[in-house]
Amino acid sequence: QVQLVESGGGLVQAGGSLRLSCVASGTTIDNYNMGWFRRGSGPEREFVAAIDWKRPNTFYADSVKGRFLISRDNPKNAVYLHMLRLIPEDTDVYYCAQVRDGDHRPFGSWGQGTQVTVSS
Repeated sequence: QVQLVESGGGLVQAGGSLRLSCVASGTTIDNYNMGWFRRGSGPEREFVAAIDWKRPNTFYADSVKGRFLISRDNPKNAVYLHMLRLIPEDTDVYYCAQVRDGDHRPFGSWGQGTQVTVSS
């Protein structure tokens, strides 16, 4: 079973940027689609972005499209979320996860998350 550890969160002013990292252990993630989520206000974590293992294609929630960029480094067994032009509404705890093909629903275990706080 893969274990995921997120890092890179912090306090930043609106308009600033952060890069979140997710490092996997226990298995290689080369053949897995990976995604980023945030806690959100609903009963399920809110989808932020996903990246396929194949091409790789990327997918984004409308709220972050054009501001966030997901990438992966398979030799490092890592996935990244580059967050640009941050706004206070991006304040949340961010998690990475393995995601299913097509609907990008998460599966497997969650890490502890990393807190992002954007001040106005």
